[in-house]
Amino acid sequence: MKRYDPERAPDPEAWLALDEQARIDLVSAHHRRTRVNLPSRQLHAAIHVVVENQLAERIAVVQETVERLLVEGLDRHDAIHAIGSVVAEHLWKAVNEKWRGPDPQEEYFRRLETLTAREWLEGTGPSETP
Repeated sequence: MKRYDPERAPDPEAWLALDEQARIDLVSAHHRRTRVNLPSRQLHAAIHVVVENQLAERIAVVQETVERLLVEGLDRHDAIHAIGSVVAEHLWKAVNEKWRGPDPQEEYFRRLETLTAREWLEGTGPSETP
């Protein structure tokens, strides 16, 4: 893989064949090329990589969330950001709060299932509608 484009899913096998730093470098290079001003390009790229890894690993709830967000009107890059916001929220909770259940991944997956394009675009919390 020579370039990363968040609007197109990378080939899962090629993506996963790269080491983690190479993935971060590709994502960071994309954002540098597009002249996006970020407080931390490395952190932003790392969150992208977490989401892309989960997609490449074919984690069903992550794939379903991307598909739903696309139907709801987000482009793929924004869908990656929306899911990335849940990743960041989950990591923050992992560091700052005690887990409520035996499997912290369950909480992450439940949160993805309730994520909507509207709430992400408006910067609101979890949707109140089922």
